[in-house]
Amino acid sequence: MTRTRRSLRLGGFFVAALLLLATAGVASNARAQDQGFGVKQLQGKVLGAQNAILSGAIVYLENSRNNDIKSYITETDGAYHFANLSADTDYTLWASFKGRKSSVKTISSFDSRKNVFIDLHIKQ
Repeated sequence: MTRTRRSLRLGGFFVAALLLLATAGVASNARAQDQGFGVKQLQGKVLGAQNAILSGAIVYLENSRNNDIKSYITETDGAYHFANLSADTDYTLWASFKGRKSSVKTISSFDSRKNVFIDLHIKQ
């Protein structure tokens, strides 16, 4: 076998090995996402004066990486829920109800909890 053919064969082997490694990495990342690795769940309630449940309050969640804001209108029990949040991102959270606003809360990427519970209070 000539030196050129041997070099081409080895080069092809390395390219195939790199493609195999890249495919395995993508598959393991997808598996990790399916199993909930690297994601958080955020939930809580919005409460008013004397801890009264506020149904129909709007909860805002701002992603610090891209400033994307998601919103959630609370249920009849005052509950809100945000699923599949990136664990390596900081978030800012607040609620509003009839022109009033809660204090702003921060969910840190350093917080290792997978399930974060934060109740928001709006003074009326």
